[in-house]
Amino acid sequence: MRQEEYSEDLIELATGHNEDVDEEVLAARRHYNELKAEYKKQTDVEHDRVVALGGLHILGTERHESRRIDNQLRGRAGRQGDPGSSQFFISMEDDLLRIFGGERMKLLTGKLGMDEDTPLDANMLTRQIENAQKRMESRNYEIRKHVLQYDDVMNQQRELIYQQRKQVLEGENVHGNIVNMIEELINAAVEHDCADQNPDAWQLDQLADYLNRLCVPAGEIRGHEDELRKLGKEGIKARLKEVALSLYDKRESQITSFGHDMRELERAFLLHSVDRRWMDHIDAMDQLRDGIGLRAYAQRDPINEYKMESYDMFEDMVRLIREDTVRLVFLAQIADRNAPQRRQVATATSTNDVKNNSAHEKAAAASRASGAGPVRVDKKPGRNDPCP
Repeated sequence: MRQEEYSEDLIELATGHNEDVDEEVLAARRHYNELKAEYKKQTDVEHDRVVALGGLHILGTERHESRRIDNQLRGRAGRQGDPGSSQFFISMEDDLLRIFGGERMKLLTGKLGMDEDTPLDANMLTRQIENAQKRMESRNYEIRKHVLQYDDVMNQQRELIYQQRKQVLEGENVHGNIVNMIEELINAAVEHDCADQNPDAWQLDQLADYLNRLCVPAGEIRGHEDELRKLGKEGIKARLKEVALSLYDKRESQITSFGHDMRELERAFLLHSVDRRWMDHIDAMDQLRDGIGLRAYAQRDPINEYKMESYDMFEDMVRLIREDTVRLVFLAQIADRNAPQRRQVATATSTNDVKNNSAHEKAAAASRASGAGPVRVDKKPGRNDPCP
């Protein structure tokens, strides 16, 4: 029907059974049935010849590690009630028998006085091969299960990261996420540097240096150490959060005055941080997986070791994402869109440019002297001129 220039859509409708169609489709369907009946006579003759010869015969030159693959191959013969048969051959030196019981079979054939050219056809051999396939399937299953356990760990982390990326890409408001990041970073920093029971031992200088790189100026801590120690850890957290959020509001007002959308910048900063740290994390996880199997020599389960190590690495990645995002929000240099833009003027850097510019100047001077309109002078571009 394609050769007769029927369209693909019409052929598709002609092979269907829907009766609520146009006359053109019904005519194409009648033609299709006529062609089908004509060619079926030919295929029926060929089918009868195949059946008379015994149907399709499958020859297998080896046995697969999986019984399912062998059964699929056998299933090619004897389909839809037609006759068929299959025959498989396997060598004693094939990996399947060599790994699982091949030596025992060789000893058995040696006791029976058979040479290597004598074919073996016994139910015991068939059972031996099937048992070898079962053991190989169990081994492969354990390997896949082992790999899946590693992949599940990575997949759980991937879902969390992609969920966050999806929020950004769909244009959701992430302002609340940024505020939570600021508060979590301050909480973690205070807990780390003010962990001692004695307030005099708190490392407030270290806290000032760390937060100064993120969201709180060092002057809010240095010079106020005694006052902060009296507030206690919770008081320090509350004060630093108040300072950081106040600076955040001022930063938003400044960026808005520059003609930028703060919500859009927040999404861009977060997406940049997530993508950068996630790619580094994937590389680190691959390196961890390559060497984690050595933990078995220390009588440790590599899977459990991998889960614990990957969890710590994921927590570090989340912390770095927070730090990068907050640092960009507070410290990134933002251009002022409302400021006048300077125009770049091309300068002559070759002798051709100097000559051409002189020609332009002479023509312009002559035009001004005569009072005529502008004179157009064809100029040959210099080597360093922008493309005309």
